[in-house]
Amino acid sequence: MKFIDEANIEVVAGRGGHGCASFRREKFIPFGGPNGGDGGRGGNIEAIADRNIHTLIDYRYMKRHQAGNGKNGRGSDCYGKRGRDTILRMPVGTVITDLDTGELIADLTEHGQYITLAKGGAGGLGNLHFKSSTNRAPRQKTDGQAGECRKLHLELKILADVGLLGMPNAGKSTLIAAVSNARPKIADYPFTTLTPNLGVVRIEVGKSFVMADIPGLIEGAAEGAGLGHHFLKHLQRTRLLLHLVDMTPDQTTDPVMHARAIMDELRRYDPSLYEKPRWLVLNKIDQIPYEMQKICVENFVQRLNWKGPVFALSALTRQGCAELIRAIDAYLASLQLEGEADNDEAADPRFRNINMR
Repeated sequence: MKFIDEANIEVVAGRGGHGCASFRREKFIPFGGPNGGDGGRGGNIEAIADRNIHTLIDYRYMKRHQAGNGKNGRGSDCYGKRGRDTILRMPVGTVITDLDTGELIADLTEHGQYITLAKGGAGGLGNLHFKSSTNRAPRQKTDGQAGECRKLHLELKILADVGLLGMPNAGKSTLIAAVSNARPKIADYPFTTLTPNLGVVRIEVGKSFVMADIPGLIEGAAEGAGLGHHFLKHLQRTRLLLHLVDMTPDQTTDPVMHARAIMDELRRYDPSLYEKPRWLVLNKIDQIPYEMQKICVENFVQRLNWKGPVFALSALTRQGCAELIRAIDAYLASLQLEGEADNDEAADPRFRNINMR
């Protein structure tokens, strides 16, 4: 299936049915009075997040979505049937904005979350609503109202705990294949990854986290060069970034320059993305003689002036991968504990009083 993460669609809610003007006509009842029913309400356009859908490809080729119209009212106090709703199932992580105004309509971040994108028009009133002591035979009725019509922009931002970034051929696909259930395409040439890959890293029974791999970045990606700039948005929801660097000795370009280029691209693309927690992962360490590995790592960190966590590993031989996964698991667990503590403080009346003062 082709990976599609953006689409523009038009949603049209149903029109309300018209009210009816009729009168009761039965034998021996000469003045039965009005009995025209109301028209049915038009159907809504609903969006619901579905974790079983992973792409917006259905909305790339089907641009217009319309709900059913309400039925007209009839005599004998018969109300019109409500129009059929149209439910649009979208991947978890879809951001919905108004194409004309740019207004954020919804951010579907949880499975089963739903929102009404366009409301159906109200049904018209039948003549039974217009009867009174002075108007016993009303012939007034109203028509149904048109449903809402909107043009929407859909943008999918993948939900993952950990995101991988780095230059092409840095070994991102090899790493995610080594530690998770993902099976991306792996080859010895750049840009083998053309679409994001998600993998579930299982620590133990009932304990896991999600890792995302995006196409490699090159210098100028923030301005549109290469492929990775289009997928940088998928890293905005991650809680931790792993910056992979190829440590192969025989390279025409200095790996430190590669690392700085990626950092500059993050800063230019989105400052908030640059400020996310980021760990340095020096990959392909098996290409360096064992006695020189520690010296090369220390030299690289010093030249880059890196202050954060550093991991040296080989995704191909899986050397050092277990240590990295344990560290990630501990970090994500600490974030969860911090979040629970914050929720407890917000729920405790004592903390609410302190905040109010």
